[in-house]
Amino acid sequence: MSNDLLPIGRFARLCRLSVKQLRHYDDLGLLAPAWTDPASGYRYYRPGQARDALMIGLLRAMDVPLPVVARVLSGGGVGSGGSVLSGAEGGGDQLKAARDRIEADVARRQRGLRLLDRVLAEGLPESTVSIVREPPRRVFTAREPATPETIPDATAACVARLLPRMSPDGVLVGLFPLDMEEEFDVRVVVQAADGDDVLPGGSFAGAVHVGPYEEIPLTVHGVLAWFGDYGHTPAGPVREVYLNDPATTPPERLETQVLIRVEDDR
Repeated sequence: MSNDLLPIGRFARLCRLSVKQLRHYDDLGLLAPAWTDPASGYRYYRPGQARDALMIGLLRAMDVPLPVVARVLSGGGVGSGGSVLSGAEGGGDQLKAARDRIEADVARRQRGLRLLDRVLAEGLPESTVSIVREPPRRVFTAREPATPETIPDATAACVARLLPRMSPDGVLVGLFPLDMEEEFDVRVVVQAADGDDVLPGGSFAGAVHVGPYEEIPLTVHGVLAWFGDYGHTPAGPVREVYLNDPATTPPERLETQVLIRVEDDR
């Protein structure tokens, strides 16, 4: 054993990591000790390994996934002076993707906080629900895979694909599953006489939501509560009919009709 090796406890203190974390990173092949005592199994590290250990700790503190950390360490995803290298040279692209995921998560949590603030200020919503009869409509459809966290981005992607097919008096309708699974398709449709798809008609319980799109779940909650109050059975998908243009309408004045089909209506 070389005299310049540090026992795991001292190395952990140097790198502001726990002994348990260092053992875990060794087990994952992320940061192997310089030498392991074959008799005791005790791990020793070189002082020069501190830079990698500190990088691991820094990236993990920012919720960068371990596979991305491994790519950065193996490919040199952070250059001298801390600059991020390009994906061809290292893990820069993966670090950028990890950053984008964290940014999206922060945005989702901020939307949740705003929603919670409204509930705290006003209580749970009391929506005025009425029964409406919707005819079948010919439509063009765009769909995008999503998770509960990526619904806004998936919806925006669908809308962008449909805008070129939308007439001046056309209306966009978002279609979202009633039962949220880990992964599902978000669909957006626009009515068109030459549409290649059909949006089924039927009887729907509906209410108009006034306010930002991110607060639409409050009105969906109110419509579903109506189903419970009156003993009806809801059927998906949840329809969101966007009644005005978000590009020219302030968020607090946006109007969205929420429709949920009444499955047991005859």
